[in-house]
Amino acid sequence: MKTFFTPDYRFLGRVVCITLLCLAVSGATLTARAFTAADADTLFEAHTKAFYRITNGRAYYLKSTEGNRAADFWTEAEQLEMVLDAYERTTNAQSLVMFTNLFRGFLAEHGATWEHNPFNDDIMWMVIVCTRAHLLTGNPEFRDVAQTNFDLCYARAASTNLGGGLWWKVDVRSKNACVNGPGAIAAFLLGRATGEKNYFTIATNLFLWERATLFDSTTGRVFDNIHENGRVGRFALTYNQGTFVGAANLLGYTNDARLAATFTMKELCRDGYLPPGGENGDGGGFNGIGVRWIARYMKDRGEQAAFEPWLQKNAEAAWQARRVSDDLSWCRWPEPTPAGRRYSWGASSAVVIMQVVRPTEMVKLENSK
Repeated sequence: MKTFFTPDYRFLGRVVCITLLCLAVSGATLTARAFTAADADTLFEAHTKAFYRITNGRAYYLKSTEGNRAADFWTEAEQLEMVLDAYERTTNAQSLVMFTNLFRGFLAEHGATWEHNPFNDDIMWMVIVCTRAHLLTGNPEFRDVAQTNFDLCYARAASTNLGGGLWWKVDVRSKNACVNGPGAIAAFLLGRATGEKNYFTIATNLFLWERATLFDSTTGRVFDNIHENGRVGRFALTYNQGTFVGAANLLGYTNDARLAATFTMKELCRDGYLPPGGENGDGGGFNGIGVRWIARYMKDRGEQAAFEPWLQKNAEAAWQARRVSDDLSWCRWPEPTPAGRRYSWGASSAVVIMQVVRPTEMVKLENSK
């Protein structure tokens, strides 16, 4: 079975381990309690119980804990990717069953091709998901859906305006980091999945355009967008930082990846904590995307000393912020998760970070040897 991520650890079973670790993050000494692999299971299982629904082999995620409305196109796609994160951490085949059910439900809801969706970034997110699934399982159906939809999206989104890159929407008013970073990742992974070299060329060109147009090579900030008139939206968001890091890492631009990851850690965080997102909006899952790709870069390049204490601090905060009634954790850690309605997308970042970041119990075990 092929793997996309190479896990640093295997599922260890439920281990109760309480320890205090002093972690240096951004020049400050911070304290965190241990979290375990079993804790990561608990958050994933709680999310599944609250939001995963299946009928006749077709599954979907509820938008919230109240009502029967399904999650939106791109937030559904990213929660499918969350399931792949869980599978890669545990190698539990049940996660692949869940994924396949969700894939069937997604196609039933949105069709096998997605040209009706005006947001090009939405399509690229799901292309990444399906390509990752193929690389993990070898299932050609996942690859074929990914390739078909990448090709149709790229054909309508790519242009030479503003020097290259992809339009965010079919109204061609701006070119955004949220489509060009994912587009570069999607193309690179499709190159691996298909063996077709042109996808690697596309990936490189998209990354280099984003690097030249939306990246501050002095600070590591990834700008959000450039409008058709050349005006740049200079604000930075964690998911754009993450996909830039992801593309840079895959393509070998290690210094750029390190700079963007460092900016995220030092400039977008307060007291070391990732910025809170709006639970019922797009921002609820931004941090999950960001940490997924930063953690991948960290593992691939052996940068644990620089980034792992910070990532573990946030994973521990996500775990400690869960509410006792149902083990759901929202996106505004370290604040405790309140009672009342919770949103599947807003609860996904906590699940993701605990799948992709090594439990602090592992550090304790290694240090005790």
